[in-house]
Amino acid sequence: MKGKETRTHLNREDVLDAAANLVKQHGPGALTMRKLAAELGTAVTSIYWHVGNRESLLDALVERTVADLGEIRPSGATPDRRVVSVARALRRQLRDHPHLVAMVHERGLTERMFLPAQRALVHEVHAAGLRGARAADAVRAVQIHVVGHVLVERNRERAPVQRPGEDELWTAETAERDAALARALAGPLDPEALFTTSVRALVAGLLGP
Repeated sequence: MKGKETRTHLNREDVLDAAANLVKQHGPGALTMRKLAAELGTAVTSIYWHVGNRESLLDALVERTVADLGEIRPSGATPDRRVVSVARALRRQLRDHPHLVAMVHERGLTERMFLPAQRALVHEVHAAGLRGARAADAVRAVQIHVVGHVLVERNRERAPVQRPGEDELWTAETAERDAALARALAGPLDPEALFTTSVRALVAGLLGP
């Protein structure tokens, strides 16, 4: 039973995996050496042996998060498709690791965290023929679009139940007699589909003539 057995073959990656899982589920405040040891079924002294104290453990988690975001690789046959693929991958990483990303930010490593994705974007906007300030604007616009979209998604998820909701607010009248529009706006939002639509439109405008 977890927390009752003693782990005899424990390594640093096991400790970091368990710590990352605790942070992902409950936030950095839930990460104590005692809880981590119980999760791994080992002694607290074993945790210290593998990763040092709690601050060293947090630093290691931050470094690993930065490295994970550095694994983003473009895919697609054209520069615009590859830029969209980087944006979608970055969104997934930020959504999947909100507490770890927040820890990176708190340690002043946000710019370093985004650098690999930015470099991938630089390569693709160069391939599309952009240079100089226009290329820089494209890279920053895509990055900020991703971050802004993720923040809005997170805020919507944490918001209280809305009364009245969109299903009540949108009618043919409020939609200027466009019944199909009203039905669409009254329906549930698909964040991923909306993100893909919006980032494709953004990239088309940025890389176009």
